[in-house]
Amino acid sequence: MVLSRRSFLAGASSLLATPYISKQCLGREAGAALPIPPLVDLKSDAETLEAVAGQSSILGGAKTPTLGFSQPYLGPTLRVSRGNVARPRVVNRLSEPVTSHWHGLHVPAIVDGGPKLEILPGNTWNPELPIDQPACTAWYHSHAHNRTAEQVYKGLAGMIIVDDLNAPDPGLPKTYGIDDLPLVIQDRAFGPDGSLAYSSHHHSTMHGFRADMILVNGAIRPSAPVPAGLVRLRLLNGSNARIYHLRFADGRAYHQVASDGGLLPRPVALTLLRLAPGERAEIVVDFAKGGAVSLLSGPDRNSMMGMGRMGGMMGGAGSPPQAEGGSNGEFEVMRFVADAGKTAAIKTLPESLAGAPKPAQGKPVRRRHISLDMGMGGGMGRRGGMMGGGPMRGGGMMGGLAINGHSFDIDRVDLELKRGETELWEITTSMMAHPFHVHAAAFQVVSQNGKPVDYATTGLKDVVLVDGRAEILLRIDHPADKAVPFLYHCHILEHEDGGMMGQFTVS
Repeated sequence: MVLSRRSFLAGASSLLATPYISKQCLGREAGAALPIPPLVDLKSDAETLEAVAGQSSILGGAKTPTLGFSQPYLGPTLRVSRGNVARPRVVNRLSEPVTSHWHGLHVPAIVDGGPKLEILPGNTWNPELPIDQPACTAWYHSHAHNRTAEQVYKGLAGMIIVDDLNAPDPGLPKTYGIDDLPLVIQDRAFGPDGSLAYSSHHHSTMHGFRADMILVNGAIRPSAPVPAGLVRLRLLNGSNARIYHLRFADGRAYHQVASDGGLLPRPVALTLLRLAPGERAEIVVDFAKGGAVSLLSGPDRNSMMGMGRMGGMMGGAGSPPQAEGGSNGEFEVMRFVADAGKTAAIKTLPESLAGAPKPAQGKPVRRRHISLDMGMGGGMGRRGGMMGGGPMRGGGMMGGLAINGHSFDIDRVDLELKRGETELWEITTSMMAHPFHVHAAAFQVVSQNGKPVDYATTGLKDVVLVDGRAEILLRIDHPADKAVPFLYHCHILEHEDGGMMGQFTVS
């Protein structure tokens, strides 16, 4: 039984009555220099990543308790190369289990870092990651059972750059931290004492937690000095639930050159880019005319039954303030300041991108239907939801967050796939749009709501925002057994923790 609009509004009205986050936090300072995460090259020798608790200077006048990998908040950018085996050494210095899921890496399930591979407090995990995929921007984050949303929110995430040294040079900017910038975009809320504010109550779980302050690489709306020329921006939506609609305040065009799974066949001119949770996009921007310009985002109106502003209230601490010069609720993400004294290494964007992967899934041998459900019929899972206002674990408000009517059960395998076989998955959604993610592969989006999708403008994906119906072509080339399956789920992290997740084997 699907939850009706009337039933939902009746249940939601009581939740709106009591705000749970104070917006009167200590000094909201913006405009600091963009932090550039250290670059760690995962070569043959093991590099250590430590999940640690720390104190971060995000707000003026307060120290914010945070989590990170080998630093107080977020983690270093990891660089891996095709044809090598990466050997990270992951140590858990926290008092709760964590994992490290290599989101976007195509590796066997036994080293994928899902919830069955939890690292207990004080323990060390030594996975070997065979890297064999096109160059791309990926990321890593904790995927601990029923703890993913809060642990990622507090900082257990970082970027991964995959290089393919044997592929032809695509002619793009590539000097890390200078004209090739990693940008982890997140929204966060803070309490009166400067602490990160987070809630997993019903309203946050159903809409996904959204907050009113924008961080990039852990800094509030920072400013980045860039060369006066072409600059590559590696964009990662590291937010739990917020969808960004990115454009520059002066309306300038830019070019998307890569998606989740690697380069596009050719640069695609854009003035607006939508980026859902978990998605990555690489864009090249021309700053040759100098000066400063803000990167803006439109508001996220993705909420149950399309309730617009009400959804922002219910999903967290509300919306960021409208930017000066913005319109219709647009807010600032960060600023760029072109330095005429710095010469850009790349003068001209190539017409085509050498080394871009081509879709090679082949014809599907079977078709599957994947329904992302929000309603009263979903099972409650092994750790059922609490109806008394407490956090939900395994079920949704007044019923379930589920896939095909079943809420996540860590001991249940939902699908059995054959290694190397191509399948066509039809994904449908209810109530709101959902970013759908499949572990271990990049897929091709075939259609959205019955309309064909041009591969040249989309490329290979591992997250697709589904608002109604989408079709994807998928092939898994790595094994997974019942002891440690792969996952597919909504990448609104509260939905994932709440039960909108399934497991599959590959034999």
